[in-house]
Amino acid sequence: MAKRENDLGRDPVGKLLLRLAIPTVTAQLVNALYNIVDRIYIGHIPEVGDLALTGLGVCFPVILFVSAVSALVGQGGASRAVVRMGEGKLELANSILGSCATLLVILGAAAMAVFLALREPMLYLFGATEETIGYAMDYLTIYLLGSIFVEISLGLNYFITAQGFSTMGMATVVIGAVINIVLDPVFIFGLNMGVQGAALATITAQGVSAVWVVWFLRGRRTRLRLRRGTLRVDWAVLAPVLALGVSPFIMQSTESLINIAFNSSLKAYGGNPAVGAMTICSSIMQVFSLLLQGLSQGAQPILGYNYGSGQLDRVKKAFRLLFISSLTFSCLVFAALELFPGLFVALFNDKPELVSISVWALRIYAGGIFMLGVQFACQQTFVALGETRISLFLALLRKVILLIPLILILPRFFSDQVFGVFLAEPVADVAAAAVTGTLFFWRFPKIMEHRRAELAQIRPQP
Repeated sequence: MAKRENDLGRDPVGKLLLRLAIPTVTAQLVNALYNIVDRIYIGHIPEVGDLALTGLGVCFPVILFVSAVSALVGQGGASRAVVRMGEGKLELANSILGSCATLLVILGAAAMAVFLALREPMLYLFGATEETIGYAMDYLTIYLLGSIFVEISLGLNYFITAQGFSTMGMATVVIGAVINIVLDPVFIFGLNMGVQGAALATITAQGVSAVWVVWFLRGRRTRLRLRRGTLRVDWAVLAPVLALGVSPFIMQSTESLINIAFNSSLKAYGGNPAVGAMTICSSIMQVFSLLLQGLSQGAQPILGYNYGSGQLDRVKKAFRLLFISSLTFSCLVFAALELFPGLFVALFNDKPELVSISVWALRIYAGGIFMLGVQFACQQTFVALGETRISLFLALLRKVILLIPLILILPRFFSDQVFGVFLAEPVADVAAAAVTGTLFFWRFPKIMEHRRAELAQIRPQP
């Protein structure tokens, strides 16, 4: 059997976290570029860049939902599979992989069909106007035709990183990102395809990434291996996978609802410039959220494997390192965005009206990002340990219970209603992180004690 890149149960936790986190954070940084490079190029299309960028912004709910489906199946499945590996149940882990791969294809095809049929009225609901609907339709139609590639490349890549193959997982994203970045200017400007070219570059890159992931999971280096016999929908296997994956699914899919709430409110109160500013602000925040997500993904294999194998001291040490590094990073990001917002906004557009409102909005919108380190570290540790109900509640808390109502309520208390809409984000971030941190530090010792009792029964002391 080929040696894995990292021994999750034996290597020193600090060095292991560093080796796993650097590739996953790098992968998410590249993934962030993957996601925003279209917006940067589109925002600089001569004459119509601001309207084209705003049109792309109203497509975000669909794009986010497609990615959320990959997390539902992929992150839930990989978390379950790595715990089963830690318990020595490799066949069951492989069955999880096969069932998840099949379900990803089915859900990708279903999402493509439904969204293609409903795209025009849906985009108007999401904040499109007569000036921006054409750009939104052009981008979304092509993107949806390649959505199955998105599901495969994103969803199955979780099974690569979960085994400790962090460099290979990073390569999946890097390959797609490089192709996308190279093809974007060729299609958008060279072939004069505009937003359609941006979408075509994206799905071409995702298609290549999907082939890479399947190739690796069929190879000899991986312990989790795609086999023809496991490619079936086995609900006995998938039910606990979906139960665990529903937390990251809600975290990402509710971003769609949030985008709808933000865009429709800003369309009513501030028109296209306000919606365009939200596109820029959310793009910037997405980059840093993905980096935090990459850090927590680097820790998840360590947490899950050692929890499954009963090495609870290693679980505690891994969490401490994750928490400290996540909080430090989120505080540094907060300082950068508050002190130098113009540097980040200038990447997307140079029209004075849009730049001015975006700089003002970003300072408000990013006001609570310093607490996201607490949110990500604690919530993702719950996911890694299989705490389905708690992670589901925390996913709902920040996005559904707090943020969406705040978007609708806060503008009523300010004469500047656009200010009230943007203020909803930091208020929800701080409140949700405070609740998440409090709940985690109360519940975590109990989880460890319960696992210790389980292990005592399974492996009684002589």
